[in-house]
Amino acid sequence: MKKWIVSVAAVGMIFALSACGAKETPKAAEQANGNPAAQQVKLVATNFQFDQKEYKVKKGEDVTFSLENKQGMHAVQISGVNVGLDNNNKTKTVKIDKAGTYDIVCSLPCGQGHATMKSTLIVE
Repeated sequence: MKKWIVSVAAVGMIFALSACGAKETPKAAEQANGNPAAQQVKLVATNFQFDQKEYKVKKGEDVTFSLENKQGMHAVQISGVNVGLDNNNKTKTVKIDKAGTYDIVCSLPCGQGHATMKSTLIVE
């Protein structure tokens, strides 16, 4: 009889624990991070270049830009979309309502190749 009670208790515990580990729905994840469905654009800066020549986002949706300095000290300015990132402000979320191309430049003089440290944001 004791074995039967222990077995039933073990099965009940397994069910209880599996319910606690249910997968989070995408909508719940969006609400948890406080910014539903924002597109993420990570700008990785090294000496005199960004990790991509161009970054693409969708028009009319929230976009969260973030800056990661992998090599050297850099800051970023995206003309026409009110985005400026540096070591004190590493992320910014904006909504871009106008399709087009926008220049991404390093806005902190970073050395000999600073003038060529450019990329492009394409809003489709």
